[in-house]
Amino acid sequence: MTIHNLGDENSILNQFISEIRDSQIQKDAMRFRRNIERIGEVLGYEFSRTLSYSSKNVETPLGVKSMDLIQDQVVICSILRAGLPLHQGLLNYFDTAENGFISAFRKHEDNKDDFEVIVNYFAAPSLEGKILVLSDPMLATGKTLENVLKALKEHGKPKQIHIVSVIGSKQGIDFVEKIFPEQTHLWIAAIDPELNARGYILPGIGDAGDLAYGEKL
Repeated sequence: MTIHNLGDENSILNQFISEIRDSQIQKDAMRFRRNIERIGEVLGYEFSRTLSYSSKNVETPLGVKSMDLIQDQVVICSILRAGLPLHQGLLNYFDTAENGFISAFRKHEDNKDDFEVIVNYFAAPSLEGKILVLSDPMLATGKTLENVLKALKEHGKPKQIHIVSVIGSKQGIDFVEKIFPEQTHLWIAAIDPELNARGYILPGIGDAGDLAYGEKL
């Protein structure tokens, strides 16, 4: 797997990351969602450089201009519910992308630290020969992406897989690197060093789904 950590270089991306981390600023759910969306736009722009392009003549009012346009068919597949703002950011830049959605949640038995990831809903087009973009804002343990990878097999073999995440743990990235195809690309805005006992990224941001859409029962 090729890892593209955009946090290694200074850019405006750092501003968006700092705001979603800030415990005071993140209380504004609308601003939190918009920052995740903007991070998705930046990451989408960066991975668009790796796609296949072909020339097409575009007629202007004064002539014709040859332009190199994306040839690949992109499918953006996001993990509900935290992945929705990130999905929208990617969709802002890939207007003609197809879309898929996966419901995955952590199940803690008796409120213990250990958990399993349950995938109980998956809606997506055929992935055969297409560019699959997996949108998961928090790459913590990697268990969610492991279960998603299993569910994807019934929808065809993609040409290439790009994982787009906002923040990941070193442990989770190491795990995902072992189970995904070698030609997979990970595009991520920040990598944090560790997880706590319940599998949350430290220092991280907290629960991205709750911050974006409110606390759940």
